[in-house]
Amino acid sequence: MRERLPGAEDLREGLTFPARALSEPDLEPAEGDESPRDWLGHPVSCTDCSYEETRAAGRCDLGRTCVMDRRGRRIDRFFATNPGQAERNLAHPYFEVRAIAGRYASPFRLAPLIDDPEPDVRAVAALRLPLSRVAALARDPEPRVRMALAQRLQGEALAALFNDPDYTVRLAAARRATPALLVRLLYDADASVRREAARRAPEYALLALSDDADALVRVEVAKRLAPGKLHLLAADADVRVRFVCAERMPADQLDRLADDADEVVRDAARGRTGEL
Repeated sequence: MRERLPGAEDLREGLTFPARALSEPDLEPAEGDESPRDWLGHPVSCTDCSYEETRAAGRCDLGRTCVMDRRGRRIDRFFATNPGQAERNLAHPYFEVRAIAGRYASPFRLAPLIDDPEPDVRAVAALRLPLSRVAALARDPEPRVRMALAQRLQGEALAALFNDPDYTVRLAAARRATPALLVRLLYDADASVRREAARRAPEYALLALSDDADALVRVEVAKRLAPGKLHLLAADADVRVRFVCAERMPADQLDRLADDADEVVRDAARGRTGEL
């Protein structure tokens, strides 16, 4: 089957087809589709639970709000309802319990999580402990830990992550960086990082990306470049770039795009010059 070509609304968004999901799908099975089990796969029951007082107070619910369950949502509900139990579980054998407990426990009790063998747990430490305590995590072997740290750094400490070998870390840093710092990422090896730079870097830096190898980087440039300079992109090889130019260029410069090879671009240009 032939793939659908993008139309005007698609071009306006600068998307590729099929569009990429913004987040991973939730792979957790629906509630109630199986009996509750612990992290080792054993059935969970209230009869052998050590949280008798919690259960008696109605602050846990087997199959929905339970620290013994292996499902993260149920563990999180337990600590959200019983935050005072978090510190008790910072050394739990199941890493997800440790990680979720770390979100609710006092920061004064989280120092041991810096050296936890699981990156998800170290990422919690990176997010919650004072920066002076977690600076070394900028060299953590797991990108997800360095990404977590990027959420808190600023200035030159954040810019140091622009040299990270993993593009996801550089992208996380780029999303936090000030526009002035983004100038340092105009020539990053990964297109997604350069796209972020194109979205927010100072306007004077945009011309450096006007001939970028990635069309979506050029789309971002076309969205932000001063209208009077868009003639520099009006002959771009990608229809999405030319479409943005047709929408933003001064009307007296649209002659070329009014005769564009692509119908969507032609219609956009002619619609603005009153030729439709």
